[in-house]
Amino acid sequence: MNTKTQVSLLFITVCFIWGTTWLAMELAVATIPPITATGIRFAVAAPLIILLARMKGVTIWFPKGKGLEFILISLFYFAIPFTLMIFGEQFISSGLASIIFANMPVAVLILSVFLQKQKVAIHQLLGLVIALGSLITIIGNEMSVNSHGSLIGVAALVVAVLMHALIYTNVQTRCQGIHVLTYNALPCLVAAVFLMITGYFMETPDLSSFSVLSLSAVIYLGSIAGIGGIMAYFQLNKLASPFQASICFLIFPVIALCLDSLLNGRMLSHESLFLTLFLMLGVLLTKLPEGTFRNKLSFKRS
Repeated sequence: MNTKTQVSLLFITVCFIWGTTWLAMELAVATIPPITATGIRFAVAAPLIILLARMKGVTIWFPKGKGLEFILISLFYFAIPFTLMIFGEQFISSGLASIIFANMPVAVLILSVFLQKQKVAIHQLLGLVIALGSLITIIGNEMSVNSHGSLIGVAALVVAVLMHALIYTNVQTRCQGIHVLTYNALPCLVAAVFLMITGYFMETPDLSSFSVLSLSAVIYLGSIAGIGGIMAYFQLNKLASPFQASICFLIFPVIALCLDSLLNGRMLSHESLFLTLFLMLGVLLTKLPEGTFRNKLSFKRS
Protein backbone atom coordinates (compact mmCIF):
# COMPACT_ATOMS: atom_id res chain seq x y z
CA MET A 1 0.00 0.00 0.00
CA ASN A 2 1.52 3.33 -1.05
CA THR A 3 1.87 6.28 1.29
CA LYS A 4 -0.90 8.30 -0.34
CA THR A 5 -3.42 5.49 0.17
CA GLN A 6 -2.28 5.01 3.78
CA VAL A 7 -2.69 8.72 4.50
CA SER A 8 -6.18 8.72 2.97
CA LEU A 9 -7.29 5.68 4.99
CA LEU A 10 -5.82 7.07 8.21
CA PHE A 11 -7.46 10.45 7.59
CA ILE A 12 -10.87 8.82 7.07
CA THR A 13 -10.37 6.65 10.17
CA VAL A 14 -9.45 9.59 12.41
CA CYS A 15 -12.33 11.74 11.17
CA PHE A 16 -14.81 8.87 11.62
CA ILE A 17 -13.61 8.00 15.14
CA TRP A 18 -13.50 11.62 16.30
CA GLY A 19 -16.88 12.31 14.71
CA THR A 20 -18.61 9.33 16.36
CA THR A 21 -17.02 9.97 19.76
CA TRP A 22 -19.44 12.78 20.57
CA LEU A 23 -22.55 10.71 19.97
CA ALA A 24 -21.01 7.86 21.99
CA MET A 25 -20.42 10.19 24.94
CA GLU A 26 -24.02 11.37 24.77
CA LEU A 27 -25.26 7.76 24.76
CA ALA A 28 -22.93 6.83 27.62
CA VAL A 29 -24.06 9.61 29.93
CA ALA A 30 -27.73 8.82 29.31
CA THR A 31 -27.71 6.23 32.12
CA ILE A 32 -24.17 6.35 33.56
CA PRO A 33 -23.02 9.34 35.67
CA PRO A 34 -20.28 11.35 33.91
CA ILE A 35 -17.41 10.76 36.35
CA THR A 36 -18.09 7.03 36.50
CA ALA A 37 -18.57 6.80 32.74
CA THR A 38 -15.22 8.48 32.09
CA GLY A 39 -13.56 6.26 34.69
CA ILE A 40 -14.90 3.13 32.99
CA ARG A 41 -13.80 4.51 29.64
CA PHE A 42 -10.21 4.83 30.82
CA ALA A 43 -10.39 1.52 32.69
CA VAL A 44 -11.14 -0.10 29.33
CA ALA A 45 -8.52 1.90 27.43
CA ALA A 46 -5.57 1.68 29.85
CA PRO A 47 -4.97 -2.12 29.75
CA LEU A 48 -5.27 -2.11 25.96
CA ILE A 49 -2.75 0.72 25.61
CA ILE A 50 -0.35 -0.96 28.05
CA LEU A 51 -0.70 -4.27 26.16
CA LEU A 52 -0.04 -2.54 22.85
CA ALA A 53 3.01 -0.80 24.33
CA ARG A 54 4.36 -4.15 25.52
CA MET A 55 3.78 -5.71 22.10
CA LYS A 56 5.68 -2.88 20.41
CA GLY A 57 8.47 -2.89 22.99
CA VAL A 58 7.65 0.62 24.19
CA THR A 59 8.19 1.49 27.85
CA ILE A 60 5.15 2.61 29.82
CA TRP A 61 7.29 4.53 32.32
CA PHE A 62 7.91 8.26 32.06
CA PRO A 63 11.58 9.36 32.12
CA LYS A 64 13.15 10.41 35.39
CA GLY A 65 12.42 13.98 36.34
CA LYS A 66 9.04 14.00 34.58
CA GLY A 67 6.92 13.22 37.64
CA LEU A 68 5.17 16.60 37.64
CA GLU A 69 4.37 16.30 33.95
CA PHE A 70 2.98 12.81 34.57
CA ILE A 71 0.61 14.10 37.25
CA LEU A 72 -0.48 17.09 35.17
CA ILE A 73 -1.19 14.91 32.14
CA SER A 74 -3.09 12.33 34.21
CA LEU A 75 -5.36 14.92 35.81
CA PHE A 76 -5.56 17.87 33.44
CA TYR A 77 -5.27 16.10 30.08
CA PHE A 78 -7.22 12.93 30.84
CA ALA A 79 -9.29 12.83 34.04
CA ILE A 80 -10.79 16.31 34.34
CA PRO A 81 -11.27 17.50 30.73
CA PHE A 82 -12.70 14.20 29.47
CA THR A 83 -15.13 14.20 32.39
CA LEU A 84 -16.11 17.78 31.57
CA MET A 85 -16.77 16.80 27.95
CA ILE A 86 -19.18 14.02 28.81
CA PHE A 87 -20.70 16.09 31.64
CA GLY A 88 -21.34 18.94 29.22
CA GLU A 89 -23.21 16.65 26.84
CA GLN A 90 -25.94 16.31 29.44
CA PHE A 91 -26.85 19.92 28.63
CA ILE A 92 -25.90 20.51 24.98
CA SER A 93 -26.16 18.43 21.83
CA SER A 94 -23.29 16.25 20.65
CA GLY A 95 -23.12 18.35 17.47
CA LEU A 96 -22.65 21.63 19.33
CA ALA A 97 -20.12 19.98 21.66
CA SER A 98 -18.06 18.84 18.67
CA ILE A 99 -18.10 22.34 17.19
CA ILE A 100 -16.77 23.81 20.44
CA PHE A 101 -14.01 21.21 20.65
CA ALA A 102 -13.04 21.76 17.01
CA ASN A 103 -11.65 25.10 18.18
CA MET A 104 -8.76 23.32 19.89
CA PRO A 105 -6.22 24.65 17.32
CA VAL A 106 -7.51 28.17 18.00
CA ALA A 107 -7.08 27.74 21.77
CA VAL A 108 -3.57 26.34 21.25
CA LEU A 109 -2.64 29.32 19.08
CA ILE A 110 -3.98 31.83 21.64
CA LEU A 111 -2.06 30.23 24.52
CA SER A 112 1.09 29.87 22.42
CA VAL A 113 1.00 33.58 21.60
CA PHE A 114 0.38 34.85 25.12
CA LEU A 115 2.27 32.25 27.19
CA GLN A 116 5.16 31.38 24.89
CA LYS A 117 5.33 34.61 22.88
CA GLN A 118 5.09 32.61 19.67
CA LYS A 119 5.22 34.51 16.39
CA VAL A 120 1.87 34.61 14.65
CA ALA A 121 1.21 35.28 10.99
CA ILE A 122 -1.41 37.82 9.97
CA HIS A 123 -3.58 35.15 8.36
CA GLN A 124 -3.46 33.13 11.60
CA LEU A 125 -4.56 36.16 13.60
CA LEU A 126 -7.37 36.74 11.10
CA GLY A 127 -8.40 33.09 11.42
CA LEU A 128 -8.42 33.39 15.19
CA VAL A 129 -10.77 36.39 15.06
CA ILE A 130 -13.08 34.71 12.53
CA ALA A 131 -13.22 31.43 14.47
CA LEU A 132 -13.84 33.02 17.85
CA GLY A 133 -16.43 35.44 16.48
CA SER A 134 -18.27 32.62 14.72
CA LEU A 135 -18.14 30.33 17.75
CA ILE A 136 -19.45 32.98 20.15
CA THR A 137 -22.30 33.79 17.76
CA ILE A 138 -23.18 30.11 17.27
CA ILE A 139 -23.21 29.46 21.02
CA GLY A 140 -25.33 32.54 21.70
CA ASN A 141 -27.71 31.62 18.90
CA GLU A 142 -28.11 27.98 19.94
CA MET A 143 -28.60 28.83 23.60
CA SER A 144 -31.46 31.12 22.66
CA VAL A 145 -33.24 28.87 20.13
CA ASN A 146 -32.32 25.33 21.18
CA SER A 147 -33.81 23.76 24.31
CA HIS A 148 -30.66 21.70 24.67
CA GLY A 149 -28.51 24.80 24.88
CA SER A 150 -27.13 25.46 28.34
CA LEU A 151 -24.48 27.74 29.74
CA ILE A 152 -23.33 24.92 32.03
CA GLY A 153 -22.69 22.56 29.13
CA VAL A 154 -20.94 25.20 27.05
CA ALA A 155 -18.75 26.24 30.00
CA ALA A 156 -17.78 22.60 30.64
CA LEU A 157 -16.68 22.12 27.02
CA VAL A 158 -14.80 25.43 26.91
CA VAL A 159 -12.89 24.61 30.12
CA ALA A 160 -12.05 21.16 28.71
CA VAL A 161 -10.69 22.74 25.53
CA LEU A 162 -8.60 25.25 27.50
CA MET A 163 -7.18 22.50 29.74
CA HIS A 164 -6.17 20.41 26.74
CA ALA A 165 -4.66 23.43 25.02
CA LEU A 166 -2.75 24.44 28.16
CA ILE A 167 -1.27 20.97 28.58
CA TYR A 168 -0.45 20.84 24.87
CA THR A 169 1.38 24.17 24.82
CA ASN A 170 3.26 23.76 28.11
CA VAL A 171 3.63 20.16 29.23
CA GLN A 172 4.01 18.52 25.83
CA THR A 173 6.95 20.74 24.97
CA ARG A 174 8.69 19.32 28.05
CA CYS A 175 7.76 15.77 27.05
CA GLN A 176 9.23 15.73 23.57
CA GLY A 177 10.68 12.35 22.69
CA ILE A 178 8.20 10.43 24.84
CA HIS A 179 6.39 7.82 22.74
CA VAL A 180 2.66 8.35 22.23
CA LEU A 181 1.90 5.03 23.98
CA THR A 182 4.03 6.01 26.99
CA TYR A 183 2.27 9.38 27.06
CA ASN A 184 -1.13 7.65 27.23
CA ALA A 185 -0.65 4.36 29.10
CA LEU A 186 -0.06 5.07 32.79
CA PRO A 187 -1.72 8.53 32.82
CA CYS A 188 -4.83 6.83 31.43
CA LEU A 189 -4.64 4.17 34.17
CA VAL A 190 -4.17 6.77 36.91
CA ALA A 191 -7.12 8.75 35.54
CA ALA A 192 -9.26 5.60 35.56
CA VAL A 193 -8.49 4.82 39.21
CA PHE A 194 -8.93 8.44 40.28
CA LEU A 195 -12.28 8.78 38.51
CA MET A 196 -13.67 5.42 39.61
CA ILE A 197 -12.95 6.25 43.26
CA THR A 198 -14.24 9.81 42.91
CA GLY A 199 -17.35 8.63 41.08
CA TYR A 200 -18.08 6.00 43.72
CA PHE A 201 -18.22 8.59 46.50
CA MET A 202 -19.64 11.56 44.59
CA GLU A 203 -22.15 9.85 42.30
CA THR A 204 -22.93 6.57 44.14
CA PRO A 205 -23.65 4.90 40.79
CA ASP A 206 -26.36 2.24 40.58
CA LEU A 207 -25.05 -0.51 38.30
CA SER A 208 -28.54 -1.86 37.71
CA SER A 209 -29.53 1.41 36.04
CA PHE A 210 -26.76 1.22 33.43
CA SER A 211 -28.27 0.41 30.04
CA VAL A 212 -26.62 -1.94 27.56
CA LEU A 213 -26.45 0.92 25.07
CA SER A 214 -24.62 3.21 27.51
CA LEU A 215 -22.17 0.47 28.50
CA SER A 216 -21.56 -0.34 24.84
CA ALA A 217 -20.89 3.35 24.17
CA VAL A 218 -18.37 3.52 27.02
CA ILE A 219 -16.61 0.38 25.76
CA TYR A 220 -16.49 1.92 22.29
CA LEU A 221 -14.96 5.09 23.74
CA GLY A 222 -12.33 3.13 25.64
CA SER A 223 -11.41 0.68 22.90
CA ILE A 224 -12.10 1.93 19.37
CA ALA A 225 -11.96 5.66 20.12
CA GLY A 226 -9.22 5.21 22.72
CA ILE A 227 -6.79 2.91 20.92
CA GLY A 228 -7.87 3.47 17.34
CA GLY A 229 -8.04 7.24 17.62
CA ILE A 230 -4.66 7.55 19.31
CA MET A 231 -2.76 5.25 16.96
CA ALA A 232 -4.45 6.40 13.76
CA TYR A 233 -3.73 10.08 14.48
CA PHE A 234 -0.17 9.23 15.55
CA GLN A 235 0.45 7.39 12.26
CA LEU A 236 -1.24 10.14 10.29
CA ASN A 237 1.13 12.72 11.78
CA LYS A 238 4.09 10.52 10.84
CA LEU A 239 3.03 10.16 7.20
CA ALA A 240 1.35 13.50 6.53
CA SER A 241 2.27 17.10 7.28
CA PRO A 242 0.94 18.67 10.51
CA PHE A 243 -1.32 20.87 8.40
CA GLN A 244 -2.80 17.90 6.53
CA ALA A 245 -3.41 16.05 9.80
CA SER A 246 -5.04 19.11 11.35
CA ILE A 247 -7.72 19.11 8.63
CA CYS A 248 -9.40 16.42 10.76
CA PHE A 249 -10.55 19.26 13.02
CA LEU A 250 -12.61 20.59 10.11
CA ILE A 251 -14.21 17.26 9.20
CA PHE A 252 -15.15 15.53 12.45
CA PRO A 253 -17.69 18.19 13.55
CA VAL A 254 -19.52 17.66 10.24
CA ILE A 255 -19.76 13.93 10.97
CA ALA A 256 -20.94 14.63 14.52
CA LEU A 257 -23.58 17.08 13.27
CA CYS A 258 -24.83 14.59 10.66
CA LEU A 259 -25.10 11.79 13.23
CA ASP A 260 -26.91 14.07 15.67
CA SER A 261 -29.36 15.01 12.94
CA LEU A 262 -29.92 11.46 11.65
CA LEU A 263 -30.24 9.69 15.00
CA ASN A 264 -31.61 12.41 17.29
CA GLY A 265 -33.43 14.61 14.81
CA ARG A 266 -31.58 17.69 16.08
CA MET A 267 -30.20 20.35 13.80
CA LEU A 268 -28.46 23.62 14.38
CA SER A 269 -30.35 26.65 13.14
CA HIS A 270 -29.71 27.72 9.53
CA GLU A 271 -27.79 30.75 10.78
CA SER A 272 -25.55 28.58 12.97
CA LEU A 273 -24.92 26.11 10.14
CA PHE A 274 -23.90 29.01 7.91
CA LEU A 275 -21.62 30.40 10.61
CA THR A 276 -20.06 26.95 11.01
CA LEU A 277 -18.54 27.43 7.55
CA PHE A 278 -16.88 30.65 8.71
CA LEU A 279 -15.74 28.94 11.91
CA MET A 280 -14.08 26.16 9.91
CA LEU A 281 -12.48 28.77 7.65
CA GLY A 282 -11.07 30.46 10.74
CA VAL A 283 -9.70 27.18 12.10
CA LEU A 284 -8.17 26.45 8.69
CA LEU A 285 -6.41 29.82 8.63
CA THR A 286 -4.93 29.26 12.10
CA LYS A 287 -3.43 25.97 10.91
CA LEU A 288 -2.00 27.22 7.62
CA PRO A 289 1.83 27.24 7.78
CA GLU A 290 3.28 30.61 8.73
CA GLY A 291 5.12 30.92 5.43
CA THR A 292 1.88 30.78 3.43
CA PHE A 293 1.77 34.58 3.34
CA ARG A 294 4.62 37.01 3.76
CA ASN A 295 3.64 39.28 6.60
CA LYS A 296 4.05 38.18 10.20
CA LEU A 297 3.26 39.75 13.48
CA SER A 298 5.66 39.09 16.31
CA PHE A 299 4.57 39.25 19.94
CA LYS A 300 7.91 39.94 21.61
CA ARG A 301 8.75 39.74 25.27
CA SER A 302 8.72 43.09 27.00
